[in-house]
Amino acid sequence: MHQNRWTLGTALGALTSLAAIGLFRLGASFAGLPDLPFDLFDWLARVLPGGLITAGIDAMVAVITALRLGPTSAVAKLIEQALALALFFVGGAAGGAFLGWLASRTRKAERRSSAIRGGILGLLPATAALAIEARLGFPSAGPLVSAVWLLAVLVGWGAMLGWLVVAAPSPSTAAPAAGLSRRSFLAVVSGGSLAVLAAGFGVGALLRPRRETTPPATPPPGGTSGPAASPPEESLAARIEPAPGTRPELTSNEDFYRIDINTIPPDVDETTWRLELGGLVYAPLSLTIDEIRARPAVSQVVTMQCISNLVGGDLTSTSLWTGVRLIELLEEAGLAPGALEVAIESADGFYESVAMDDILDERTLLVYAMNGEPLPREHGFPLRIYIPNRFGMKQPKWITRMEVIGEEGPGYWVDRGWSAEATALTTSAIDPKPRDLVPDENGVLPIGGIAWAGARGIIRVEVQIDGGEWIEAQLRTPPLSPLSWVQWRYDWPSTPGRHSVRVRAVDGTGELQIESVSPPHPDGATGYHEHSITV
Repeated sequence: MHQNRWTLGTALGALTSLAAIGLFRLGASFAGLPDLPFDLFDWLARVLPGGLITAGIDAMVAVITALRLGPTSAVAKLIEQALALALFFVGGAAGGAFLGWLASRTRKAERRSSAIRGGILGLLPATAALAIEARLGFPSAGPLVSAVWLLAVLVGWGAMLGWLVVAAPSPSTAAPAAGLSRRSFLAVVSGGSLAVLAAGFGVGALLRPRRETTPPATPPPGGTSGPAASPPEESLAARIEPAPGTRPELTSNEDFYRIDINTIPPDVDETTWRLELGGLVYAPLSLTIDEIRARPAVSQVVTMQCISNLVGGDLTSTSLWTGVRLIELLEEAGLAPGALEVAIESADGFYESVAMDDILDERTLLVYAMNGEPLPREHGFPLRIYIPNRFGMKQPKWITRMEVIGEEGPGYWVDRGWSAEATALTTSAIDPKPRDLVPDENGVLPIGGIAWAGARGIIRVEVQIDGGEWIEAQLRTPPLSPLSWVQWRYDWPSTPGRHSVRVRAVDGTGELQIESVSPPHPDGATGYHEHSITV
């Protein structure tokens, strides 16, 4: 009987945790209340050792790539969210197991107080949840309402679980004589919990704003400006065609890769948000997003890559960014002597410090629009930064504060063992998959892809077939901007059989892409991308 009560408690704890997950989703969707399962996971990701987090990231990217599960960043976020829910589910099962064990050791007459014991048990995760939310920063509902909500859900969950553990019929109870059987009782609890869970995620999906998924058109050259302006329209129109299967030259907002430290992106209130710019300046600034948008705008096409990107991976995207030059805001504030770096803080707790040379680059933008639309929530609404020649880890989203400092400041990923400079490496990729590669009637097979070297640009791409000589490919030049990737194409006079194809690039300084293979950590992956092709 004791073992049976413990098993029952485990099952009920797991099932009722599903209802709690649904309630937290409903609260977050309707009123900006804490979404505890995801917040718990995000907190763990911030406090666990950097080496463990890095190993997890590398393993996740490797598995997604090897199994071809889909776009790396999108699948990775789904896995993170699934892990967050699984963690909460296991926690609920453990709480139920404890209450079941407690009930098995309590006299029958004393089991009436099981709901009270469950409520007291719920106070423990509620207290921990309050500490976690304080560490992460309370959501838009505010500390008081968030605290009441956490206590209500978790204490209520504990009390309900305590009552269910002792109210469940014994396995020997017959349904006709005593109402519900043990199996029917669990079915009712399961149905109710799943209904609340479905309601939570269903309402969240309905309240999520709909976005058009049409890929963006090539931006008109007149819509860009500054040192990274796009070439004239006639120059772009005269370029070669990309090889079939090559990724689009511009990435849609929906397909742009998303890597950050959150399972769910922060929901920043535009009406109360302000950018604070202080530190070693003569006139600190506090600006609303409308005040930033009212300043002279700059638009430029840029490519951004995650430092976790594997050779030939898809954690690279190109978009039209619109914003204001950071150098102009700093000139308005007036830099004081001793300024060395700018420390940047974000709404999600992310932080980074950027060297003054990068900050004063005329191409460095505070970005508020992406492909002609307001910056999406997933990509940093209302404000993020773009810095040439750096991996994405140096370029925070959801920015709230910038402080000019006189020393080398910390960085979220730098503190976890990644590169302090995060300089973009020269990389190239073969885009068409084997199924896309079909020779024409003359046996010519078009192969293509992209190459990128940050702000250094690409001057040459070379292709190697079956370990033979390196042959120069055609570049689709000029690229959309000096900061964007370039598409390349090689029309190979193919022969039947199975072949290997490799690609390498040379950057604008004449430096050849690194051939030796290294993993993403800590400076970015190196090596040549290779495809096997059967003709």
